[in-house]
Amino acid sequence: MSEDKPCCYLANCSFSGETITPITPYNKKDTWVAGEIHTSQGSVPAASTDLHFKDTLEAWKVRWGLGRMNYKINPGLYAVGKPDCASPVLVSANYKLTFNALRKELSGLNCWMLILDTKGINVWCAAGKGTFGTDELVGRISKTRLSEIVEHRTLVLPQLSAPGVSAHEVTRKSGFSVVYGPVSARDIKAFLDSGFRATEDMRLVKFTIWDRLVLTPVELVQTAKISLMVFGVLFLINLFAARPFGLLDFFVYAGAVAMGTVVTPVFLPVIPGRAFAWKGWLLGLFWTAGFIWLNGWFVPEFLLLAIGYLLVLPSLSAFLAMNFTGSSTYTSFSGVIREMKIALPLIALLSATGIVLVLIKGLSG
Repeated sequence: MSEDKPCCYLANCSFSGETITPITPYNKKDTWVAGEIHTSQGSVPAASTDLHFKDTLEAWKVRWGLGRMNYKINPGLYAVGKPDCASPVLVSANYKLTFNALRKELSGLNCWMLILDTKGINVWCAAGKGTFGTDELVGRISKTRLSEIVEHRTLVLPQLSAPGVSAHEVTRKSGFSVVYGPVSARDIKAFLDSGFRATEDMRLVKFTIWDRLVLTPVELVQTAKISLMVFGVLFLINLFAARPFGLLDFFVYAGAVAMGTVVTPVFLPVIPGRAFAWKGWLLGLFWTAGFIWLNGWFVPEFLLLAIGYLLVLPSLSAFLAMNFTGSSTYTSFSGVIREMKIALPLIALLSATGIVLVLIKGLSG
């Protein structure tokens, strides 16, 4: 260790009475702020490892799609505990749910968090989109002057960031080597204690029923917004329709939405087939056919309506089920692209045909 670079940083202090320039701008009123760590390169906000009621409330709102696109923190360097120049550097995304999930698992540790500008997107999705990538990582190392703050040259990245980061390029451009940590933040302590060694279980990406269910509220909200427009159009059609759309039509539509956004994710592992669109379409078909049969619509008088609903509603379920492909371990990026190329044209064709038949029945009676 060089004598002109002290290996200690003190919280809530300054050097020689001088004002320390912040490396990472932040709002001191934020509940997660636990003070500052002052370094020779500037001040760094210290993050609390405790989650407050506000964090829980905000997380609930985001899960329902409220303020989701702006739920992020400033990218930069953050501290947990009282880190020094030998403390590990953990890299993550600036999506605040991700930031909160990481910091709450770091209780009792002294470490740095290098937060990348992923445009408020989580690690996995950001790696796929390229925002959690090599250039952003190298640029953030430079902007925070990280090489002047820590003496080691090792960065711990989430395993799920691997698709977006070229480790050898990071080393070539910044001098820092990349070590991929565990999938889940809850394993980070054990990973650090073991000398950066991950067990097989730490490398396993799980996608439990709960993991799938927490994704459904935002899909329901997005679908509800579109549904309001659909209901508005149906209301106008009802003004001069020979066979007005009523409660039964609303009910079968709502069931198709539930098949795609709730039931398919819950039973994803046991539904036959691999494609998400197929799984959603299959459940949508069972629901629609069962509903039509129970209401006696498989008769000549309602046959046009029945065929129309059998075309459009399972297609709706299929489309909604496809929204889960980006957050699932059941497929890959190439698999998603391949599925979309096949499924989307079919969904569009079946939906258009079904809508025409349903409208003909509604207008002609």
